[in-house]
Amino acid sequence: MEIEREFEKQQLCWNAINVGDISDETEWEDEGLLKIHLKIHTGEKPYSCSDCGASFSSLENLKTHQRIHTGEKPYSCSDCGKCFKTSKELKVHQRTHTGEKPYVCSDCGKCFTTSSHLKVHQRTHTGEKPFFCPDCGKSFKTSNGLKVHQRTHTGEKPFFCPDCGTSFSQLSHLKTHERIHTGEKPYSCSDCGKRFKRYAELKGHQRTHTGEKPYVCPDCGASFSLLGTLKGHQRIHTGEKPYVCPDCGTSFSQLSHLKIHERIHTLEKPYVCSDCGKCFTTSSHLKVHQRTHTGEKPFFCPDCGKSFKTSNGLKVHQRTHTGEKPFFCPDCGTSFSQLSHLKIHERIHTGEKPYSCSDCGKRFERYAELKGHQRTHTGEKPYFCSDCVKCFKTSTQLKGHKRTHTGEKKS
Repeated sequence: MEIEREFEKQQLCWNAINVGDISDETEWEDEGLLKIHLKIHTGEKPYSCSDCGASFSSLENLKTHQRIHTGEKPYSCSDCGKCFKTSKELKVHQRTHTGEKPYVCSDCGKCFTTSSHLKVHQRTHTGEKPFFCPDCGKSFKTSNGLKVHQRTHTGEKPFFCPDCGTSFSQLSHLKTHERIHTGEKPYSCSDCGKRFKRYAELKGHQRTHTGEKPYVCPDCGASFSLLGTLKGHQRIHTGEKPYVCPDCGTSFSQLSHLKIHERIHTLEKPYVCSDCGKCFTTSSHLKVHQRTHTGEKPFFCPDCGKSFKTSNGLKVHQRTHTGEKPFFCPDCGTSFSQLSHLKIHERIHTGEKPYSCSDCGKRFERYAELKGHQRTHTGEKPYFCSDCVKCFKTSTQLKGHKRTHTGEKKS
């Protein structure tokens, strides 16, 4: 019966147009609306954009579209002055001021400002991911999610930073990056006042106060405070490395790791120490460096009480207590407590000496050896004995000398 009634409605629509019995202006306006409606059924799009060729079913839709080309935004918010291309966009924006969220999820009660946001949210309940990547088959909840993902295949980065020229695959990533230059941290924690560049960082931080870790790995049960951290962790199990460096082809499990790696090629060091001006590729490297100025060593060994600037420094130190040496040489089987020590050892087998002196060309297996050697050219002796003020080129020489004061024998 419902189908028959809908068919009768459509027949009345067509009959009204065919008869053409329009006697006043009001009826003419109704016919105009009816004509627009009928194009939904016919698929007719007679209005074409002269700039890009896109076609539309109504003149109003064409005019709205053309504002993309002209930049016109005739609808202004009376609260903040922000302008929009359509009255619908303005109406949605005004809900940020009123707090109105008229679209309610029937499953969990969560509210949204737009029906499209509700529709996307409901897919978290249904598990629906209707948008598929033609290159790798990966599926997504939104068309925009698919569009962004496809840039991992094409390498497209259409968003450029006006300050440093760095390019990004997503506008949101550019906006976040720009805060490196402006120093803006718009998101503030209500518990401790700490500020953040990204809303996701704030949400993750707030869980340090609540202890909440809502994201659980189905493979090993590890829980995380951020969904992104869980996704990155799961790649340990899958071995997936979807982020590929366009310069050298190295692949990474996380986008943030790729971004950091790319700075090897660009030489970008956006994090600057306010004390000495030294620059770093990551905020974490800057944070560790700043401890050389503050003297802070927040990581303590539970066995001997020794403190360290980094958690990794503590982890390596603890192996002196446990005797753990997890890194093995594939050539001779010698084991090491640190990966860096293994890498240096392997040069015995390969004969590699990657560090070259710019003054005399002599080559060395280790960077520390090169630095010590270069002081034979400069005469620099930066290591001072606190007992007799004697100077040395290397810390190893100083340590050996100090034994003459303590009487300690070399082990």
